[in-house]
Amino acid sequence: MIARAIIAALLMLLLGGAARAERLIVSVSNHRVTVTPNYSGEELVLFGSVERDAATPANRNAYDLVVTVLGPRADMVTRRKERKFGIWINTDYRQFLQVPSYLALFANRPFDQITSPEIARRQQIGLNNVLLTQRVGTDYADVVPDDAFRSAFIRLRTQRGLYREDPSAVTFLTPTLFRTGIPLPAEVPIGTYEVEIKLFANGALVTKTETAFEIVKVGFEQFVATSARQNGLAYGLVTAALALMCGWAASIVFRKD
Repeated sequence: MIARAIIAALLMLLLGGAARAERLIVSVSNHRVTVTPNYSGEELVLFGSVERDAATPANRNAYDLVVTVLGPRADMVTRRKERKFGIWINTDYRQFLQVPSYLALFANRPFDQITSPEIARRQQIGLNNVLLTQRVGTDYADVVPDDAFRSAFIRLRTQRGLYREDPSAVTFLTPTLFRTGIPLPAEVPIGTYEVEIKLFANGALVTKTETAFEIVKVGFEQFVATSARQNGLAYGLVTAALALMCGWAASIVFRKD
């Protein structure tokens, strides 16, 4: 009896996976972005389609799409400044742990119209629902959206073009074909970017998929950075030698006879 129950459960799981009514096919216009010394930013294009099958309900004709782009994660600090004795000084700070260096959320209509607040929190739909873990004393937690440090952190990142949300960035070209732009600012962080695409229908999450692209630095700056990281001793010796040569050259040029 136990074996039959296990087999039945496995069959239900397999049939349930096979009965998925939709799946997403997506791609980006460029999977490898190169950053050169004169790089000033660009925009990638994410495009895709909703593939339907015989299990798709006949009355399901409208979809909602949420695209989340996550850059390389890193620890960051937000500081609070206050004016004391006529000067601005740091009085408090909050450390954010392994948060995205770049974060963008796009949709085809306002986030609060796509799904319920509970699902939005669970699926991290909208900047206010994205988990940004903080170190609060000896604890680690994500606080309420209107926390002063969290709000300041998002505001500062938004001003630099590194955090953004746009509820009208996704365009459905047909009922099943869609596209959206992914703007990359001039100071875009280097690394691998994850792209999560979530499909909703009537407020429910139908399916989701992922893709990725990479941002790499090329040119002399990258050569110097790679040399410093991989050959620290040689880099230090060359740097010291260049400093001595520059000092010697300056003494020759500005020497008073």
